[in-house]
Amino acid sequence: MFLLHPPEVRTLDVFTTLPARFRQRQRTVWSDANMGGREVDSFLEGPVFDDAGNLYVTDIPFGRVFRVDPQGEWELVAQWDGEPNGMKFLNATELLVTDYRNGLMVVDSRSGAVRPYLGRRNTESFKGLNDLTFDSQGNLYFTDQGQTGLHDPTGRVYRLSPAGRLDLLLSNVPSPNGIVLSLDERFLF
Repeated sequence: MFLLHPPEVRTLDVFTTLPARFRQRQRTVWSDANMGGREVDSFLEGPVFDDAGNLYVTDIPFGRVFRVDPQGEWELVAQWDGEPNGMKFLNATELLVTDYRNGLMVVDSRSGAVRPYLGRRNTESFKGLNDLTFDSQGNLYFTDQGQTGLHDPTGRVYRLSPAGRLDLLLSNVPSPNGIVLSLDERFLF
């Protein structure tokens, strides 16, 4: 065991928190599977900023996307019957969201409209999408984690080209969670 003594004590201030009006502690299908059946009021993921400095986050167990403005005020952008996780902007107003239940979804950040983008590979459902990243050519890389892990190393990583070609890059990954390219785009992590 190591005990590290920092040269100085640093404190952090909380910028903002999910407002009480958006909290309703309860069990969900997601919390049963991922939190041992514990009641939850949110589980925030997928942070991404727009050009105006607004932060967007997903709330997995309640199928929500929130916008947090630079002053720390929260607004519900969209809610649907899903489990949204990672997201990136497709363009200035549309978010591409990995949804554990529904595949890839698009959320219009202005209107809150939600539509399917890619629900499955051929006729096979995804295990449960988790995260995504784009390369400079517009190729989308995304993880299909599901409930995989060392006990079931069948998580997958896909590449979707701008023309719509879907390639299965890996099919033997234990719990692929988070995905990013190296700066030179030679390596996918």
